[in-house]
Amino acid sequence: MINRRFQDLTLILASRSPRRQYLLKELGLEFEILTTNVDETYPEGLPPEEVANYLAKKKADSFDVSRIPSKSVIISADTIVTIDGKILGKPGTYSDAVKMLKMLSGRKHDVYTSVCLRSRNKEKSFTVKSSVFFKTLSMEEIEYYIENFQPFDKAGGYGIQEWIGYIGIEKIEGSFFNIMGLPVKELYEELLKF
Repeated sequence: MINRRFQDLTLILASRSPRRQYLLKELGLEFEILTTNVDETYPEGLPPEEVANYLAKKKADSFDVSRIPSKSVIISADTIVTIDGKILGKPGTYSDAVKMLKMLSGRKHDVYTSVCLRSRNKEKSFTVKSSVFFKTLSMEEIEYYIENFQPFDKAGGYGIQEWIGYIGIEKIEGSFFNIMGLPVKELYEELLKF
């Protein structure tokens, strides 16, 4: 049984994201959830592809590893959406969400998810990139999605696993689960090595 390979470890997911919790459960792993409040600012001028890694490490750094059991591994993650070199965060308002989806409509954008694994004496982080191609979305589709799915907790203003993903995404290059917020294949492989 796969879970036996990790039975000596206490896995701690440092995320409130229901999507990350769901994906980790689907891997068949047992884990605890432990979160802290982390200021998600990053240095100005940091290349977009490095921001997710910076924030994932910042989240892991917010824990005092000396206070966790010796065979524990903290899993922290961050996902960012970029288009034209610009980072799209989580929309704060309805109009922010409209603006973001209009920007993504009919175009390709990139999604970077970084994961940081941290134990008392070891750290490993990695980043996975996926590209998403949206069809041209009508204003009616954008408004329907926002009103019914309230994507205010999602980078880029959408969740690929929701209605907008069903009707709006023409193709993806890379990992679907990475776009959801956790590159599960890569995480599984890194946990085996860890």
